[in-house]
Amino acid sequence: MLLSFISGAIVMGFWVAGLFFLRFWKKTGDELFLAFTLAFWLLGLGQALLAFADVPAEERSGLYLFRLAAFVVILLAIWRKNRSARS
Repeated sequence: MLLSFISGAIVMGFWVAGLFFLRFWKKTGDELFLAFTLAFWLLGLGQALLAFADVPAEERSGLYLFRLAAFVVILLAIWRKNRSARS
């Protein structure tokens, strides 16, 4: 019961962080903030599926692809930002 509560709080934190970055993106128009929004929402979705899906521990590895996708989004956004700063 406590683990479900903590997992839900973590999911809420990811989604709220995504909302903050969405607000910053609307103010500045910077694509980096949009990428962070997407990444935090992917992290929240992955955590929600891990917490609330009744999947045995041996078969959860596919759910971690959401985390991988989130970090790839962040890395690509940083790469694009640094590439555009050089030009």
